[in-house]
Amino acid sequence: MAKLTEKEIDYQLMRSIQNGDMVAFNEMVGRYRNRLMNVIGRMLSSVEEAEDVVQETFIRVYQHRQSFNFQHCFSTWIYTIGLNLARNELRRRKKFKFTEISEMKGNEKELAVDAKVPSRLPEVLNAAIKTLPEKYKAAFLLRDVQEMPYEEVAQVLEVPLGTVKSRVNRARLMLRDKLHPRLEEHNALSKGTLLPVSLLQ
Repeated sequence: MAKLTEKEIDYQLMRSIQNGDMVAFNEMVGRYRNRLMNVIGRMLSSVEEAEDVVQETFIRVYQHRQSFNFQHCFSTWIYTIGLNLARNELRRRKKFKFTEISEMKGNEKELAVDAKVPSRLPEVLNAAIKTLPEKYKAAFLLRDVQEMPYEEVAQVLEVPLGTVKSRVNRARLMLRDKLHPRLEEHNALSKGTLLPVSLLQ
């Protein structure tokens, strides 16, 4: 019997979730919670806010489970929900407080993603990613951290494929400029490649 693909597993779980199966829902949470935290945690730079957004993402998934279209990838759907909620949180935050990047220095522990969330990104790269403008950060995280296909990233961000490629390349160049000495040493972030494994360990 052929092994089910990730997409097929998601579809099986979603069919069960649509029937009100909470065991399947909890399994879906287990599949995607850390993935979402790895992206949203770096979008918001706050563990508490990221956890709230991830929790709200799963609430929305369950509330709107009947509207899921099986012609699309579940991963695309859930990342779209999560990133939209994260953007809303960023907009809400800007209305009340604007924090200069310079003010963030020295607070790395406070701003870092919680240690219980698996992460292979070294602190220096993690900190640099957080300084990227939102649109470049989102594209970079989905493509180079989550390793999504460009086409799926385009669907999540709701922008043309060419725009995604441009944003990812721009993010890589910005990170290379910020981390020039170390990335030169690892010959990293070259235009056509994902992050080097040696830098992610």
